[in-house]
Amino acid sequence: MKSLLLPLCVIALSGCFAGSSDGPRPGFAPTIAPAAASLSQGNGAIFQAANGYAALTSGARASRIGDVLTIQLVERTSAVKSNSAATNRSGEFGLTPPTTGPLALFDPSDVNIGGDQSFSGSGRAAQANSLIGEISVTIAEIYPNGTMKVKGEKLLNLNRGEEYIQMTGIVRAADISTDNRILSSRVADARIAYSGSGEIARASKQGWLQKFFSAISPF
Repeated sequence: MKSLLLPLCVIALSGCFAGSSDGPRPGFAPTIAPAAASLSQGNGAIFQAANGYAALTSGARASRIGDVLTIQLVERTSAVKSNSAATNRSGEFGLTPPTTGPLALFDPSDVNIGGDQSFSGSGRAAQANSLIGEISVTIAEIYPNGTMKVKGEKLLNLNRGEEYIQMTGIVRAADISTDNRILSSRVADARIAYSGSGEIARASKQGWLQKFFSAISPF
């Protein structure tokens, strides 16, 4: 019995600590700006090659690798679908037999036929999502057409677990405001993940053994 309980305890403890994290995930680690260029690469009194090119009208707007900008999360989606159908059909057929002759043996109720058919059905589906907040990201890549790939992560370590927001996508320099903010609805190919770990998150999920039986259950 003890030999059976020990592996189960190890599995349970590994599940408890699986969601913990000491820092940003590798795919969302902050992008570091390239090393500064030396004075021999064309630095002058006004133009500094080490700072990269930025138009005079752009001011302090984020435009180089490693620059920080803020994504305003304004995601709100709603979808509703419904349908209904109804059909009805009825028919009746009857004959009145003669009162004399061989057919007089039939009763009028023996040659009356009638039928009814009806159907009704309806269905409805609805889904709504909302995500409001802010997350700061860094510019990871700059493409030849001027668009920029941004990525970032916000990790909140609360007393009952961790919550994190991950964001990546492509933005245009024209959509960035003067205070380096951009709406999430302006981010192309956006990937937004909001999740958490800890005892609250674990309590809202099925256990590993229950997941196993749910997967093989035929009901």
